[in-house]
Amino acid sequence: MKLIGVTCISTIQQIAMDGIVADKDGIIRSTSDAPPTHYTVKIQLFSVLLKNVVEKYDSGVFEAGGYKWKLVLYPNGNKSKNVKEHISLYLAIADASSLTHGWQVYAVVRLFLLDQNKDNYLIVQDAPGRERHFHRLKLELGFDQYIPLTVFNDASNGYLVEDSCVFGAEVFVCKETITGKGECLSMIKDAPPVRHVWKVESFSKSNEECYRSKVSMAGDHKWKIQLYPKGRHHGTNTHLSLYLALANVSTLTPGSKIYVEFVLRIQDQLQGMHVSGKAKHWFSTSQREYGWPRFMSFIYLNNTSTGCLVKDVCVVEAEVTVLGISGAL
Repeated sequence: MKLIGVTCISTIQQIAMDGIVADKDGIIRSTSDAPPTHYTVKIQLFSVLLKNVVEKYDSGVFEAGGYKWKLVLYPNGNKSKNVKEHISLYLAIADASSLTHGWQVYAVVRLFLLDQNKDNYLIVQDAPGRERHFHRLKLELGFDQYIPLTVFNDASNGYLVEDSCVFGAEVFVCKETITGKGECLSMIKDAPPVRHVWKVESFSKSNEECYRSKVSMAGDHKWKIQLYPKGRHHGTNTHLSLYLALANVSTLTPGSKIYVEFVLRIQDQLQGMHVSGKAKHWFSTSQREYGWPRFMSFIYLNNTSTGCLVKDVCVVEAEVTVLGISGAL
């Protein structure tokens, strides 16, 4: 194999005569007598391919390094990358949907074009030490400007002879990474709020530290209101504390989260001047409840004119809207 480094592609004749170029982007062009190790694509009547406006051709699938690949040819340049007057040639991971989530493959990619006059191959590859990084968002990697069409179409260069040509590929996997981890966030459009009203009777006669409502459903999850009549945390002995709690936390898969907008209120049973708190929160196995330690002062609660406590009954209301759910893939 011959290999000579130059600063850039100065003339198309240099490619045709030498088959050896190293450009400013670190792309190496060399020649070799050895055919491609992994796959070859022969195209007959190449002009008919262009005449029928075939913008992209995917080869059959081949295996190398434990993965399935295919060659992807843009005979008149990759229009999505605004390539003009060149052939674009890429290597692509095939059947990526069958791979484990989080897969990443680092590989050395060498793409071949047969010089039928000299019976050797033009090889285009990255500079030594540079590997291509394939992953879920980069399935197709290669060379936008593989070869100028003027060079390719000139039969004296040997690449297109009697309207036929031969491309090939070698791929050598250097490193693999499979995390096996990921998540999917599903937001919910126009999610309806679910209202739950809870009457706490004999409010002042119980010695319970925490009152818990019955379970209500919202967004396919179970919820409870938690009321601390003597307060909690920095509201202890001065304020009523009020929280929304996820009741089915034990059924959540690890890493799952539920994004919720909710309103908690204590009703004014006399004048309808309710006291409310509104919040948004990500509920999870580690964050199963959220609310206010100092939701309402004892002074306000016990004032008979506020209507918050009538005949020793406190009416608590929750409106719960599940806005999104995040879970492991």
